[in-house]
Amino acid sequence: MGDLKIFWQPAGFTLDSVGDKKLTSISDGDTPKIEVPIRMLSIDTPETFGNPEGKDAPFVELAQWMREGRAPIDRDLAAYLIPRLETGDAGTRQEAQGNAAKGAFQRFLDERLTRPTGSIRRLFVRVSDAPFDRYGRLLAYISPDYNREERMAMTRRERATFNFNMVDSGWAATFILYPNIPNELDLPMFHDAARSAVAEGRGAWADPLVLTGYEYRMMDRLHGITEDIVNGVEVTSQRRFGWITRYCADMSTAKLHRPQDYFRVAPADRLFLWPEDVRKAVGELNLVPA
Repeated sequence: MGDLKIFWQPAGFTLDSVGDKKLTSISDGDTPKIEVPIRMLSIDTPETFGNPEGKDAPFVELAQWMREGRAPIDRDLAAYLIPRLETGDAGTRQEAQGNAAKGAFQRFLDERLTRPTGSIRRLFVRVSDAPFDRYGRLLAYISPDYNREERMAMTRRERATFNFNMVDSGWAATFILYPNIPNELDLPMFHDAARSAVAEGRGAWADPLVLTGYEYRMMDRLHGITEDIVNGVEVTSQRRFGWITRYCADMSTAKLHRPQDYFRVAPADRLFLWPEDVRKAVGELNLVPA
């Protein structure tokens, strides 16, 4: 387990080739065949969206509000984020990195799903403890569906998931969200790849002022909230602090941090938890307060 202080055995299951089926037909009166959007587990890539330049100035504005103490954010977290917001092109950078991540993912798909004969492999899809997210997307690890002979001739790293490939390339940050944690064999490999990608500046980590996808989304929400505060719009306490609610555990120390202290944990060591899961996770993972 190396530096890891947590151990996990997922209660998920394998879905037979669901990744290559679409909603196209029904087989009888009670069996529709549906297309299932997949959200790849344990990773988060930079966002892609229209008009990225439209986010550049608002993020500079948010940084100024943070400096003035007008944004509902802790001073230490603000100090960590302000340099990333003040670049003047945070939205443009995010879009460029998001497109680069999408290109990297496509290359992995093309390379690994294509057999030497030129035919295309199906996807192997493995869901974890919570199969679906709040948007109805299937939460899963995906990889090429290698046959038994192929698997026997490959190392664990060679037959790793596309989720792992994205982290290893640096085009995805780890975004492990309890209880969807990789198993005891995959987690150390995942963790080591993430640490190496950050340390070596691979992919998006080449930018020292990178905003992870989840940080970018949080800043987008925080700007809207702060804008209302600045303009005198009444903002409820729930909304004022609802832009960041996930707790963060350090997988290398098993210490649990409150939401606005997530930045104190190295990116590769972060394990996120929804507030309603904290009590259970503390017992199952032996977490201790930071």
